[in-house]
Amino acid sequence: MELWFTEKQTPSLGITCKIKSTLIVEQTPYQHLAIIDTEQFGKMLVLDGMVQTTDVDEFVYHEMITMVGLNTHPNPRRVLIIGGGDGGTLREVVKHPAVEKATMVEIDRRVVETSIEFLPKISSALHGNPRAEVLIDDGIEYVKNNKNQFDLIIIDSTEPVGPAAGLFSAEFYRNIFESLKEDGLFVAQTESPFFNADLIRQVFADISSIYPITKLYLASVPTYPSGLWSFTMGSKKYDPENIGQETCPVSDTRYYTPAVHQAAFKLPKFVQELLIPKK
Repeated sequence: MELWFTEKQTPSLGITCKIKSTLIVEQTPYQHLAIIDTEQFGKMLVLDGMVQTTDVDEFVYHEMITMVGLNTHPNPRRVLIIGGGDGGTLREVVKHPAVEKATMVEIDRRVVETSIEFLPKISSALHGNPRAEVLIDDGIEYVKNNKNQFDLIIIDSTEPVGPAAGLFSAEFYRNIFESLKEDGLFVAQTESPFFNADLIRQVFADISSIYPITKLYLASVPTYPSGLWSFTMGSKKYDPENIGQETCPVSDTRYYTPAVHQAAFKLPKFVQELLIPKK
């Protein structure tokens, strides 16, 4: 008997993968968690029925949510990650030679524990790395209680439902501003421009009202809804499009390069139009 997993990416569209085996299924205090092994994408982390990461394409998302910000800031010594319990974002951050300490704050302990057990390539920095600190805590409250601490903050959240809903609010972006140092910046994943246009429009407007520099950029992540994914940066000082074409200090990236960094900000017209304030 063949087994298939389908994520309903919208009420009218799903992505379906043939399952080799189911590694774990459980209800955590915060969400439904599953890790499955698929024929097409390898092992896959699924939260509340939504694909979070896979063995095959995780490198795109994790490199693009980290390296763009890390290479925009000239000296990103202190980095905070909100969410990111699978560890892929933390893994990329601690590769950067300027980073002295990276703190990851994840609300759901079981995401961390099961990622360590079943996703070792992705979660490699979650234990045993001297520059990495992993905290099981509420990221929203952590940001409120830590002011003027970080050069870079990365919001590696799930979709804006359940425990992640507050990570897409203007209040949270203001608290992030206060947690950053005077020249700090932050990056958040901001969903698909095809399926989440209203969210992107609102988030960009909220961040633009708080940060002197706000930029949106894109990457291609096959297992995410529509395959085209957006990230939004709010920066107090540094413009991500003004970096030079010097070699990236991390040599083992598979998607990110300085040229891709520049190209990611060249937006299709329909995405540009999402960023124009409504009159």
